[in-house]
Amino acid sequence: MNAAVLIALAAAIGNMLQGWDNATIAGAVLYIKKEFKLETEPTIEGLIVAMSLIGATCITTCSGGISDWLGRRPMLIISSVLYFLSGLVMVWSPNVYILLLARLLDGFGIGLAVTLVPVYISETAPPEIRGLLNTFPQFTGSMGMFFSYCMVFGMSLSPSPNWRLMLGVLSIPSLVYFVLAIFFLPESPRWLVSKGRMDEAKQVLQRLRGREDVAGEMALLVEGLGVGGETSIEEYIIGPATDDVEDDDISAEKDQIKLYGPEAGQSWVARPVTGQHGSTIGLASRHGSMLSQTGQGLVDPLVTLFGSVHEKLPEQGSMRGTLFPNFGSMFSVGGNQVRHEEWDEENAAMEGEDYAHDGAANDSDDNLRSPLISRQATGMDKDILPTVHGSLTNLRQGSLMQSTTGEPIGSTGIGGGWQLAYKWSEKETSDGKKEGGFKRIYLHQENVPASRRGSIISLPGVDISAESEYVQASALVSQAALYSSELEKQHPVGPAMVHPVGPAMVHPDETTKGPSWHDLFEPGVKHALLVGVGIQILQQFSGINGVLYYTPQILEQAGVGVLLSNLGLTSTSASLLISGLTTLLMLPSIVIAMRLMDLAGRRSLLLNTLPVLIISLVILVIGSAVKMSSVVHASISTVSVVLYFCFFVMGFGPIPNILCSEIFPTRVRGICIAICALTFWIGDIIVTYSLPVLLKSVGLAGVFGMYAVVCVVAWVFVFLKVPETKGMPLEVITEFFALGAKQVEAAKEN
Repeated sequence: MNAAVLIALAAAIGNMLQGWDNATIAGAVLYIKKEFKLETEPTIEGLIVAMSLIGATCITTCSGGISDWLGRRPMLIISSVLYFLSGLVMVWSPNVYILLLARLLDGFGIGLAVTLVPVYISETAPPEIRGLLNTFPQFTGSMGMFFSYCMVFGMSLSPSPNWRLMLGVLSIPSLVYFVLAIFFLPESPRWLVSKGRMDEAKQVLQRLRGREDVAGEMALLVEGLGVGGETSIEEYIIGPATDDVEDDDISAEKDQIKLYGPEAGQSWVARPVTGQHGSTIGLASRHGSMLSQTGQGLVDPLVTLFGSVHEKLPEQGSMRGTLFPNFGSMFSVGGNQVRHEEWDEENAAMEGEDYAHDGAANDSDDNLRSPLISRQATGMDKDILPTVHGSLTNLRQGSLMQSTTGEPIGSTGIGGGWQLAYKWSEKETSDGKKEGGFKRIYLHQENVPASRRGSIISLPGVDISAESEYVQASALVSQAALYSSELEKQHPVGPAMVHPVGPAMVHPDETTKGPSWHDLFEPGVKHALLVGVGIQILQQFSGINGVLYYTPQILEQAGVGVLLSNLGLTSTSASLLISGLTTLLMLPSIVIAMRLMDLAGRRSLLLNTLPVLIISLVILVIGSAVKMSSVVHASISTVSVVLYFCFFVMGFGPIPNILCSEIFPTRVRGICIAICALTFWIGDIIVTYSLPVLLKSVGLAGVFGMYAVVCVVAWVFVFLKVPETKGMPLEVITEFFALGAKQVEAAKEN
């Protein structure tokens, strides 16, 4: 995981440059207006500050589509170049118009970084620590503000502060960012897969995960290219099979599924949960009844569906750890190490014949040539096998190889306790012919006691008693995106990992077509856009800009300004130091948020931090409306402001961008992120320029009262509409959105 952490940290430097610029211009503008004599030109003065905001808004409108076309990494490189050039032009700036041009270039760089860095981190991070890594931009942005305030404060102490030097220093860290983007940052593996560049994607994944065997995750990335499609939820009881259970016995039972180990006698039999097991608590039964439950009419069923995944954790040290080796506690953010699995001789012989592949002349990628699923002979009705490199996944009960941390390891895990598998399914058409196809299955273990009293699961040829161990697993079942017509004719158990743009694909449009506006109207994408745009709007109107604007005045009333003046500081230097101290207070809170993001989760953090924001704003309203002594007023206001900042950066600060980078399908992620980011910047402009007008019309108490109401609305919105996405692979998240949205639409139609 070290590579993923370092890459996320390097990418987040783009946000550090944004924070650096925001703080620098706040101090430099005090000296700029003196040199250019702008005291009587408030419009020009405002444009100097706002031009970067305008540039960010403009570039955001096209950044998503361009990033889907060129890739994430080139856009980050362009962002660093724009930062660097803007710094050089600001150093030169012979007049205010050149300065405005430089600020516009700077805004372009900011817009690209703020929009694409969260996407890049989400697409490269392991699911278990994706929230932590996606909090880096918030941390580096605040760190950049703090360093910048310290620099500007130091320069303000000189007899003649040089504002050009203040702004031009931006070129130094932007040059570092450029070097890292060129020589250190890889391209997003998900974007590479979407363009059919499978060899490169595999190499990047191996670097990011620190292991050779990435077959399961490679298959996951390809499966994530689809938008929409029919998805169903099933639930299986999985128990150990014995030598008495033959393949013919399994194929004779329509509701039986067999999971194979790599050697003879090491296999498991799975049976779908039916009505007679209605007491079983699982994902499928929860989802099947949620729409009809009373009291759930207001809460989005999608929230309940996501929540069911996180309700229970599996027991370790048994067959559960064998079948689901990568499912650790959601409260462990450590890495899931996966071993490099050797081909065993038996399966190597069975798989010796050539499989369809991308046909590249110099392709040496064994993972891409060999099947993800072994062609071990079984019945053709329903067979399910985990994806592996060249052979079946190691399902040895009690003998699975261990990693250095003692955790079980395997190649089928795709993160967060989810496993990817396939099954072959046939159905009879109206004309009597049989049609077959592959089904993709995302398996997730339910936490069921190792022994269930009073229940016996009967399998052909063997009974699994109540004292025996078994696994209960929920499954998202849908049409596989990746399989070849060549293999379909041969009737294998599972698909081969072939190049997605190769001629052997049955449905090449699933993996070759680019994003389209039509995809945005797919129910799952529409639902995700509602969540993403809604939370971005509410974040901007929650009061952060107003509190930032008012903070120096509050701290000055608290006596900080008088104290600093007694130390010999000018009012300008004192204001800069106060702002720097305010930023410093945010950093410990962001560090706490980093840890909690993958433990408590995004939804939980929002629901628990928003009430503190509401209370802080209400106290500020009371302090502004009620007459009290200056000491009491200053003390209460200072505590409220500090609490607001600390809890904002723990929840409502980073989480909207994190959620927006997680909930959209790969094919339309760039466009959807651009829509959400555009909402962010437009909201920022509205709030920034409406604040002075509101202060004059309704006063400070009225402004903070409005912000408090927005925070209440935000809490209700999060409670009803925002699901918990911690620890889940991006492709599983989008599958849930598609499934939940279609279930809601079907319920409305009925």
